[in-house]
Amino acid sequence: MKNSLILFVLILISHSFLFALGTEGKTEVNVLVKTSKSWNGHTLPRYSKGKPEITILRISIPPHTDLAWHEHPEINAGVMISGELTVITDKQDTLHLQAGDPIVEVVNTWHFGKNEGDEPVDIIVFYAGIKGKAVTILEDKK
Repeated sequence: MKNSLILFVLILISHSFLFALGTEGKTEVNVLVKTSKSWNGHTLPRYSKGKPEITILRISIPPHTDLAWHEHPEINAGVMISGELTVITDKQDTLHLQAGDPIVEVVNTWHFGKNEGDEPVDIIVFYAGIKGKAVTILEDKK
């Protein structure tokens, strides 16, 4: 009986979702990025073991500002909301981002970003991390 009720609720939710998608053509779904590689072409690592923890950050970078060298031990991706940003790895791989661009960030790779423009950069980043593990590690030697 319990399984039947759960199945009924799942069917009801899925039909409601499909109905909402088809309502008067107002809902639009656009895939910004779907990949198993980071922006520099390297294959993303396997997800870490442990208790999952999702972190969503909205990062604002003032004009004419360089970020510190850093790396991310976990997979993360984001979308540029405004401004322009250049990201450079320690191997000199370079990415230029503009408002609206998605990014699948490099993992376990030292890099930094710089806002060379006259407007602030605003980016939203989603981290698929592990509870208790840092999503960013700063490098103070570069």
